[in-house]
Amino acid sequence: MELTERKKKVLRSVVDLYIRTAEPVGSKAITELPDMNYSSATIRNEMADLTTMGYLEQPHTSAGRVPSAAGYRLYVDELMMDYRLSVDETKSINTAIEEKMQRVDKLMEKVARLVSQATNLPAISAASRQSGATVLSYNLLPAGPGSFILVMMLSGERVVNKLIKLPLNVSETDLNLLSALLNATMTEIPLEEFTADKMEKVMRSAGSAASLVPVIVDFVTETLKTHNSTDLAVAGQARLLGLPEYRDVDKAQRVLSSIDEEAFSNLPAVMQGANGTKVIVGPENIADELKDTSVVVTKFDIGEGMQGMIGVVGPTRMDYAKVTARLSYFAESLSKMFAKPENPQLPGSVEPENKQE
Repeated sequence: MELTERKKKVLRSVVDLYIRTAEPVGSKAITELPDMNYSSATIRNEMADLTTMGYLEQPHTSAGRVPSAAGYRLYVDELMMDYRLSVDETKSINTAIEEKMQRVDKLMEKVARLVSQATNLPAISAASRQSGATVLSYNLLPAGPGSFILVMMLSGERVVNKLIKLPLNVSETDLNLLSALLNATMTEIPLEEFTADKMEKVMRSAGSAASLVPVIVDFVTETLKTHNSTDLAVAGQARLLGLPEYRDVDKAQRVLSSIDEEAFSNLPAVMQGANGTKVIVGPENIADELKDTSVVVTKFDIGEGMQGMIGVVGPTRMDYAKVTARLSYFAESLSKMFAKPENPQLPGSVEPENKQE
């Protein structure tokens, strides 16, 4: 059966009306739309065909139709109209960002709360490295009697350093040898390749400085874990309780228990390489508890090798056009807020991330 333009128009009307009313849509409601110049019988036939094709569902024999997951997917991919934010909406978002984002402390929590307030849905936000950090170079510098400074240049032009106490039998020559050994064997490799076997091989070649290798490797792995981590926050879960889809207490409890940081920890990976906004409709979600729930996410740039992500969680009946428009505007505004003029680090300078062993 062919999905004609008329069928697409009817499907779009059903989705739009169901989004607005949360009630099954009948043919009479569609014929009353100003741009629907078809008879009631024609509309009923098209709705019956769309039901047979799997784009609509009929909850009860005498009731109207509601969109299926496949219907929502077609709507999001092809049928929904662009939503243009009003002046008041853009002003409200800008004011919220300016007032509440003056400091970046607990950044992700603040972003999630703002997005939840703007969409009236539970919101998620995350910040993660665009790619895994690696060490580009090591430098071991004597720092007076009994200590030296480990300086590491990371990908993304980040520099970290640590003051480490020296065993008495390690000389400056030993430090130079170990520095050369580390640069030859432990640069530009991902965190998972810092294995015990690799560490033992370096220790066997490090001579008198062998005892320093475990200390250095521990600091390297700790640093890379920090730079590869994802900060994720969820806000506004209780907003679901005001929607008709979640009046059933058991259903609401199952969904609410699934909307947490752990459930959405894989979303930053989902967004890797994705352009624009991604819509995950109902059954496309991994968690069983979210099979009747949709997730809409989009990315923004934080800078310094960091990627931000914001999104909302809600019923498959959510107003996708309005939600995607607001998320896109949020993402653009946040990217502009984080944009900084280039200020390259001076050669040889070290960021103040000193740690005492």
